[in-house]
Amino acid sequence: MPQAPKDVRIVCGLGNPGSEYALTRHNAGFAVVDALAERFGVRYWKSEGGCDVAVVKTHYGLETHEVILAKPQSYMNTSGGPLSKLARAHKVSPAEILVVHDEVDLPQGRIQVKFGGGLNAHNGLRSIADKLGTRDFSRVRCGIGRPPGKMSVADYALRKLKGNFAEEFLVMAQEAADTVERCLEQGVSSQL
Repeated sequence: MPQAPKDVRIVCGLGNPGSEYALTRHNAGFAVVDALAERFGVRYWKSEGGCDVAVVKTHYGLETHEVILAKPQSYMNTSGGPLSKLARAHKVSPAEILVVHDEVDLPQGRIQVKFGGGLNAHNGLRSIADKLGTRDFSRVRCGIGRPPGKMSVADYALRKLKGNFAEEFLVMAQEAADTVERCLEQGVSSQL
């Protein structure tokens, strides 16, 4: 029987490590986690379980909760390994994980919250589902749209963004960070 989302304890952004991937559509998850880190005043990242992690405090109701921001430092296709190690180390269940990722099946700039369900041929999500043993985790999907013409999805997702494209990408990252904050403060269920 599928789980329901619980209070988020890990926000995991998907991306590829290295400056050459920084401003690419495929790194939407990293961009959102970086935006959140800036909002929470994170000054220090540490390496844990193959992820860059920072612990932030968030408030909902009268309570303060610690949330781990995580960026797996393996490549996208193997991000499930580092995330599952981090989750086990902190005794975090899959239903307490929120994964932020790029999504070609949503129009450019559209943000959508989802719990469980399909993986849409996204190798990062597939790796996470395989390593966690379930698809029952929350996602914030950052729409990047489909590539123009006959361009491959890989070339489109990994192309360095410049000018207006870079600006639109960074605006989307801020809007997705707003969505993640609502998930942290009001619960994922309220955003579905």
